[in-house]
Amino acid sequence: MSIPELRREIFQLVDRKELRKKTLLALAVTCKSFTGPALDLLWRELDSFAPLIRCLPPSLWKLDKLELQFQRAMTSDDWSIFCKYNHRVHSLHMKASPCGVSTEILIALGYPPFSLPLLPNLMSLTWDAPSGIFPYIRSFMTQTLTTLNIHARSEFKFGPSEQSILSFIPTLCPSVSHFHFQDDAELGDTSMALQCWSHLISVTTANISDAAILHLSKLPSLRVLNLGLHPTPITADTQQLLRHDVFCGLQELGVTCETRLAPVDAFFEALSIAPKKLSITYGVDSIGALPDSISRIRDACAHSALEHLQVEVNEIEADFGANSISAATFGPLCAFWNLRSLDFESLYDVQLDDTTLIQMAKAWPLLEVLLIHGKIGQWADHNITPNALVSLLQHCPRLVSVTIGMNWSTVDRCGISSEIPYQGFAHGALSCADFQASTIRHPTRIAAFLSAIAPRLKTIIAWNFDRDVNDPDFDKYLPRWMAVHHLVKVFSLVREQGKSKTLNTGEAVGDVGGSGEDSREDSGSEYISHSDQVSSNSENEG
Repeated sequence: MSIPELRREIFQLVDRKELRKKTLLALAVTCKSFTGPALDLLWRELDSFAPLIRCLPPSLWKLDKLELQFQRAMTSDDWSIFCKYNHRVHSLHMKASPCGVSTEILIALGYPPFSLPLLPNLMSLTWDAPSGIFPYIRSFMTQTLTTLNIHARSEFKFGPSEQSILSFIPTLCPSVSHFHFQDDAELGDTSMALQCWSHLISVTTANISDAAILHLSKLPSLRVLNLGLHPTPITADTQQLLRHDVFCGLQELGVTCETRLAPVDAFFEALSIAPKKLSITYGVDSIGALPDSISRIRDACAHSALEHLQVEVNEIEADFGANSISAATFGPLCAFWNLRSLDFESLYDVQLDDTTLIQMAKAWPLLEVLLIHGKIGQWADHNITPNALVSLLQHCPRLVSVTIGMNWSTVDRCGISSEIPYQGFAHGALSCADFQASTIRHPTRIAAFLSAIAPRLKTIIAWNFDRDVNDPDFDKYLPRWMAVHHLVKVFSLVREQGKSKTLNTGEAVGDVGGSGEDSREDSGSEYISHSDQVSSNSENEG
């Protein structure tokens, strides 16, 4: 085991196992040649600062009300033990949680018998702690730090001292390339800090100045940007500066403005970018202006580059529920012919119709995921028919998941035909379908239809508990859709049995379920009986 490369390979295999900590600890005490590499891996990533305190003599610390506290002063021997492990830590999650460390401990550790930082080789720091200990983040700032995540919760108090520390961080950590600042109260300003880093790769921040936005736009290294826009739109001068050669390397962009459309419109008005993934969260103050806002996004983004699009429209108007998102909103999105996934969520009613859905399907031949969430429950207006669903599947052969509200009346009111629907068309990829709060009367008919057009469908969701449980019709329709889910599985099993019989005997596929009483049992009659009962009850209920 004297060959370093061989030891490295062995420890890398151990590091991927579920019981890595116990295994690494055992290796550390096995022999001297194993001790160093095992301890390096064991201490490399810490999800709390507490393990470093617990490794010190028990006479030094105590656990009081789920918080570690010192009960005497640290000695040179204590620091010697601490230094056996502190240089091995490369990643630390500092959080406010049970068994955290007290402020007094951080104060004591702030004056070590060596130069700060406490963890000299730290490369990744996540600071999710109360504002009271934020000043002590300085003890963990290193020249080697490349990833810095700061979560300022809603109770976090951002005064002048906290803001000064935030602005001074780049001086201590000049190598940061991944900076994520989540400020629940939206009081902290990272503008000055951001303008000091020139090699940023990913950034999450909010309410920064126009100068900070311009700085980020010129970074060739920037690949991921999640930006919360200030309620006041960027200036015309900033727009002019954002018109050419900006965000050249950007692959993922997330933009949020919870209060108005105007800041989002002003931001995209100037841009010419080519992200692969785009996420937008609106607070809509005028739902009628949404189609024009979506058009600005279409004009700003390269049509061939965008593959994944997520749009969230939050309702903030006083007349809650009075407006709907028109089908025209989706028209501009058809320009993105390379789209692989669309996730559109809103608290408004989404007025999507067959014509628009088919237009979208024709525009996105590579689409794999389509999710359109609108108003929930009995207030939703579902206009998509089964014919449009089939057209969607025909034009999107790669589609694996679809979420959409539908009007099933054309299938629901007709018995199961002996003819194969749609000339035998069967989609080969669809495996998951969520039909939201769609209403049905005959589970067997719906299941037969779905099983025929999407034989690989494995999961059917409708009337989701978390989403629709408060709807008065929840208990009425959930059992019916559960029956559909089980029946589709049964029909798929029967179909596979028929195919197997054909391959084994060379016979044409006939009644693959057999005949007589045995055929009901073999084809899953328990679900068919249940669904027939549900259908019968629904007819009586109207």
